Amino acid sequence: MDFRTEVRTWLADHLTDAPHPRAWERELGKAGWIGLGWPGADGETYGNRRATLDEQVVWAEEYARSGAPARMGHIGENLLAPTLIVYGTEEQKRRHLPAVARGETLWCQGYSEPGAGSDLAGVRTAAVPDGAGGYAVTGQKIWTSLARDADRCFVLARTDPASTGHRGLSFLLMEMDQPGRIEVRPIRQLTGTSEFNEVFFDGARAAEAVGGEGDGWRVAMGLLALERGVSTLAQQVGFAAELDRVVAAAEASGAAGDPVVRARIVALWAELDTMRRHALRTLGATGDPGAPSVAKLLWGGWHQRLGEVAAAVAGEAGAVGPAPWSEARPYELDAAQHLFLFSRADTVYGGSDEIQRNIIAERVLGLPREPR
Repeated sequence: MDFRTEVRTWLADHLTDAPHPRAWERELGKAGWIGLGWPGADGETYGNRRATLDEQVVWAEEYARSGAPARMGHIGENLLAPTLIVYGTEEQKRRHLPAVARGETLWCQGYSEPGAGSDLAGVRTAAVPDGAGGYAVTGQKIWTSLARDADRCFVLARTDPASTGHRGLSFLLMEMDQPGRIEVRPIRQLTGTSEFNEVFFDGARAAEAVGGEGDGWRVAMGLLALERGVSTLAQQVGFAAELDRVVAAAEASGAAGDPVVRARIVALWAELDTMRRHALRTLGATGDPGAPSVAKLLWGGWHQRLGEVAAAVAGEAGAVGPAPWSEARPYELDAAQHLFLFSRADTVYGGSDEIQRNIIAERVLGLPREPR
């Protein structure tokens, strides 16, 4: 049995019912599907199966095609783990990675702040030594995905109170179960849902720093470069499914007969194909400082344009929701409405388009830095 067939067979056998998200993570971990290809010391792994880069791509694509649930463990598997593998000590890897690989520990990311969104050099969350080998963290983070469900958080905090900009920051690891010291508040969005959260730290304990105290900027930038790898290809499978639904809606409503709508759909298809080719060409190119920024610019704007076409295809009916209205749930969105509203944020979260263009201009093209 080849690897793609093995993946398809396993998913078909295990997706018979809608699984509970945390139970599903443990099921994936038990079967060895989390953290494919993580290298380990002396030929070992950190609790998962070996896999080539091609096999990692196959898993990501087939998972997306199967209609399996959105992953709760994405941040631990695709952000924290690669960062620890590159910047963490062997002790940190052995302590944290096996629990991620088993699907037992969920992580969230404490980067953005109200005054430091895409510009992380403006981080003000402070961390001071707590006298027990760790840090006491005080401050606020925002747009923190999965914070309500996470067991642990990696936090970018300022450990040198006299520092400014990117100096004096540290990449800290902490437990989320600290009553009275950590408060999580959901943020209600245009879609009526609350995928993001505010997180308030009041002397919360962080037990350790990755890369050492004061090296947080290097580690944080390394994480952002690692973020857009194999998972980007799975994201594009989801984009293709959304595009297919927009095409089907256009054909059903007659909007496909409009030459302007047809031209916009063809352009979206061509751009998505280009994104896939770019992702494949740059896969594993960790030494290219511009590749992650180019990828983010490509998919953020593309997804927004897809949402706009979805709204155009829906026409007047897309502007209203089903009755009856209630205070508890003032509106419900169909897929096209949700796509349009949620994609408004695509060019902001994960690093705004303006920041990505600055990175490309300064680090790739060698242009003068923007005045601060």
